[in-house]
Amino acid sequence: MISAFALSKEKAASLCWQHLLLFGSLFIMTFGVALCIRSNLGSSVISSVPLSLALAGEAGFVPRLTLGDYTNLMNICLVVCQLLVLRRRFEAVQLLQLVIGFFFSFFLDLSMALTSWVVCPALWQQAITQVCGCLLLGTGIAFEVRCGSVTMPGEGLPAAVSKACGVPFATAKIIIDISLVAIAVVLCYLFLGTWMWNVVGFGTI
Repeated sequence: MISAFALSKEKAASLCWQHLLLFGSLFIMTFGVALCIRSNLGSSVISSVPLSLALAGEAGFVPRLTLGDYTNLMNICLVVCQLLVLRRRFEAVQLLQLVIGFFFSFFLDLSMALTSWVVCPALWQQAITQVCGCLLLGTGIAFEVRCGSVTMPGEGLPAAVSKACGVPFATAKIIIDISLVAIAVVLCYLFLGTWMWNVVGFGTI
């Protein structure tokens, strides 16, 4: 009885640390995304569509929502796409992606606020900020994978496509990422009339 209780307590502690690591990784990722955006050399792939919509909102073409709000809406769409792709094979536990996506969106708005002071008038400053953002984003992704919890919707959809179509995950990921960037470019031309380099630029990864 005591042994079972100790095992249960150990499992609960492990689960707690796992999710603390997950939330920490989400914050690191969003801080990296925010720095990439502040560099004006291009945002991350996952933020390209929400950022183009947020800028269109500031111009009055679509509802004026925050970057985090549009990111959350996109995450919901990505989960819905998984449902459509997998249908009965979709596991209910994957709905937790919506929770992860919500916190990611919240942290993204927080990170944008925390980096509001970052201004990069010179190219070398933009480059340094972009590199720092990419390093933080990569570190956050590594921690996210390490924690072994539910993935972000941005990784969940390629996994669903890979499972349904039998293509390698890497191939599905590349196709979906390219599609997101292409959609962002189309939205920039549609609402803002030009290619926005701060949305899809040389630093977009």
